[in-house]
Amino acid sequence: MAVDVEIGRSRTPDGPDGLAGALAAAVDGEVRFDAGSLAAYSCDSSNYRQIPLGVVVPHTVDAAVAAIEVCRQADVPVLSRGGGTSLAGQSTNAAVVIDWTKYCNHVVSVNAAERTCVVEPGIALDDLNRALGPDGLMFGPKPSTHQSCTIGGMIGNNSCGASAQAYGKTVDNVRRLEVLTYDGVRMWVGPTDEVAEGNDRQAEIYRQVRELRDRYLAELRTGFPKIPRRVSGYNLDSLLPENGFDLAKALVGSEGTLVTVLQAELELVKVPKYQVMVVLGYPSLEQAGHAVRRILPHKPWQLEGLDQVLLDLEHEEHKVDTAIERMPEGRGWLTVQFAGDTFEEADRAAKGLMDDLKDDQATIRYLDDPGREQQLIELREAGLGATAHPAAKHENWEGWEDSAVHPDDLGDYLHDLRELLNSFGYDETETSLYGHFGQGCVHTRIPFELRTADGIAHYRKFVEEAARLVKRYDGSLSGEHGDGQSRGELLTTMFGPELIQAFREFKTIFDPGNRMNPGKIVDPNPLDSHLRLGTGFAHPPLPSEFSYPRDDGKFSKATLRCVGIGKCRQSSSAEGDVMCPSYLVTREEEHSPRGRSRLLFEMVRGEVIPDGWRSTEVRDALDLCLACKGCKVDCPVGVDVATYKAEFLSHHYRHRLRPMAHYSMGWLPIAAQLGGRAPRAVNAVTQAPRLAKLLKRAGGIADERQLPRFAEQPFTDWFAKRPQRRRPQEPDRRVVLWPDTFSNFFHPSIGRAAVQVLEAAGYEVTLPDRPVCCGLTWISTGQLGIAKRALRRTANVLRDTIRAGVPIVGLEPSCSAVFRSDAPELLPDEEDIRRLSMQFVTFGELLKDWDPPQLDVHAMVQTHCHQHAVLSSDAGLMERAGIDREQLDSGCCGLAGNFGFERGHYDVSMAAAERVLLPKVRAASKDTVIVADGFSCRTQIEQATDRRAVHLAELLATGLQKGLS
Repeated sequence: MAVDVEIGRSRTPDGPDGLAGALAAAVDGEVRFDAGSLAAYSCDSSNYRQIPLGVVVPHTVDAAVAAIEVCRQADVPVLSRGGGTSLAGQSTNAAVVIDWTKYCNHVVSVNAAERTCVVEPGIALDDLNRALGPDGLMFGPKPSTHQSCTIGGMIGNNSCGASAQAYGKTVDNVRRLEVLTYDGVRMWVGPTDEVAEGNDRQAEIYRQVRELRDRYLAELRTGFPKIPRRVSGYNLDSLLPENGFDLAKALVGSEGTLVTVLQAELELVKVPKYQVMVVLGYPSLEQAGHAVRRILPHKPWQLEGLDQVLLDLEHEEHKVDTAIERMPEGRGWLTVQFAGDTFEEADRAAKGLMDDLKDDQATIRYLDDPGREQQLIELREAGLGATAHPAAKHENWEGWEDSAVHPDDLGDYLHDLRELLNSFGYDETETSLYGHFGQGCVHTRIPFELRTADGIAHYRKFVEEAARLVKRYDGSLSGEHGDGQSRGELLTTMFGPELIQAFREFKTIFDPGNRMNPGKIVDPNPLDSHLRLGTGFAHPPLPSEFSYPRDDGKFSKATLRCVGIGKCRQSSSAEGDVMCPSYLVTREEEHSPRGRSRLLFEMVRGEVIPDGWRSTEVRDALDLCLACKGCKVDCPVGVDVATYKAEFLSHHYRHRLRPMAHYSMGWLPIAAQLGGRAPRAVNAVTQAPRLAKLLKRAGGIADERQLPRFAEQPFTDWFAKRPQRRRPQEPDRRVVLWPDTFSNFFHPSIGRAAVQVLEAAGYEVTLPDRPVCCGLTWISTGQLGIAKRALRRTANVLRDTIRAGVPIVGLEPSCSAVFRSDAPELLPDEEDIRRLSMQFVTFGELLKDWDPPQLDVHAMVQTHCHQHAVLSSDAGLMERAGIDREQLDSGCCGLAGNFGFERGHYDVSMAAAERVLLPKVRAASKDTVIVADGFSCRTQIEQATDRRAVHLAELLATGLQKGLS
């Protein structure tokens, strides 16, 4: 359930002609006309940008009906929005946006015997399939955005995905729809006998649709391409008598331009129990395309294609490298998956294909390992992210994203499309061709120049030529993502004027005033209008503290990195993912990395958000960012909101009074140095209820939090007083153990344990001879000038160590991550910082070849977010120690450094922890060891449960002690 969070501003200021007030009075939901909401909903995954009039987040389906009635009375357009991942501009418009995803996301009913269900439009596909899992059922089509795309959006776009090879498009899996017209007709539609009794508006709609069908009967039977992936245009062929006059199917793929979908009755399929995969490598992608016709008679479950360019781009981004290395020889590949209720059934089909291809030119690899198969699926699904921002190259854009032809024509079409791309100067080293080859659907992103008049004209000329090419193949402009604005203007090329007129009349029946998502499909906006960039866009000369090496050193370009895929909006954290804890709790677009990126982009543009770094809208959106850095690695294009937040806070509060928490916790390293001199006296104050309450109030700390206790003796004092140890016999075994603030002053047992383990592993352990700091707390609070000074001082203290190449070993993941990531981006021109970033290793990385003591324990492991995002896993070391390791897929612990201690953040912090982590810890048996290397994770567990978590160093040290006893 979403947590309601007050984000610090009025959500319903006066809108145009009092529209906001009218909606707020009539709608059971959230009405938002503020600049932050308009900015967050201004874009989707396409090249387009339109500022909405306002946003309505209805609590119920009936509330959405009430909102549309208010819009009808005010005669304003409406846009029904799903996951916001549309690639052709369908979900951006100057309209009132209805966002279904936060509340209207329920499974209404399931009939397992009939294999049907009824759902609300805001439910995400993965959430639906999780709910259906106990019945062994699923909804068949599965786009690559399955984590966040909604059923309503899939119906709007007639979505497909790789599994459409077996189950067809969304339209093939919809039984009935409950819809609402702009003028208030609410009805269930589906196949019908065409009887339309009565004189009401519903009967009138049926009669008019039937009459339209009859007028264009010949065109409907001959004008639609006979291919498996025709998504462009309205599905008027579903109205043919031989197709059951199915109005529901005719409305699928209409992109919200005709009706609003309120509920959907879906047909379900059995979850296949077994899958195997055959990977085929060919000398070229065209040859792979030609091979498809030979493979299809074997009835594969999925049949995907990818080229060398995609693999090169994904390798540059270090995405699924293991899968890339295991690909068979070739430059064009097909991944052919077979499914069955038994392994033998799937295996038999795969072996039959392999036998059939013995005389083929393909190199063949057979896989029956689900893990390796999943890697290859992820390899294909990562395509959009990998192709959007090729390293050191021009950004690639949609615009000709998913054309489709008959599979028999695929090889020839791939050849001609590549020739067309080459003739327009779109380099084949940058432009990948891949996709759902078993159905003739080809994905690509192209380096269009969308900032200059000549570049935009070149883009227009290319897509017009590409449309004519597809027409020659009797194909479809869109084979998956719909028409929107990218292809709406080109539909005449594909369908001809008669069918376009039929589309226009069909829209008029349902929406005579053109109020439903206008400018899409019928009378579309020009494909080169409303561009997100356009000739008016320029990267403003915004000074920045970080260097943004992946974005040409420009913060403004970093705000363009998000391409709207929406993986950050998954409602349940995917296995192994951290991103995005605040969105998982609040379900607010503005609290996702995508939403925050949108606001930062609008801040850069300066129109919707005109006050730049001083923007309160951006500040409020970033306020609930936990700076976990999960998006840095989990986002397919590497959006790094933690860095953007630190950058923004640095400028926002420059020469201004900061929140008190920035002083009390941002300056923690200094406070800890002072407190560590008299820990008993300090603890007497911080642990006394009345005094602690006053301290927390003064420091901007949440009343609910317990202030951490200082240790009786800092780790550095213990180390200085311990007896001198004999140096190891082996040379070059000296390491410097980093005495981070948290381990040093609060949990020194970790440092002592680490020394014991490192010395047992044969290392000579030393500490810096003066106090040092990574600057983490100053970075997270945006006090970057001070952070830079702390880092320079640290580099000065460690200069000889750094230049001697001695490893520096970190125990606290957040501090280690600073040196590996933040420090070189804050101080890119300082060589000692660069050297330090390469010499700084984690405890587990240093011991990667050590043979540890054997521990007969079961450990529940909470991995720190920064370790997940920047560092490497300790799994290998734990496995060698014989630890029975249970990795928690809990994401962020919710405390996240200073975040969970700050006043106003406690509810979100605890909600994040209660998703998975805390219930798992409470349910763990007493003999299960809870392992958490991060101070924040340990603190959250200690303050919310009766368990204490240990650092891996402490656990390994117990093994050494047992060996000595």
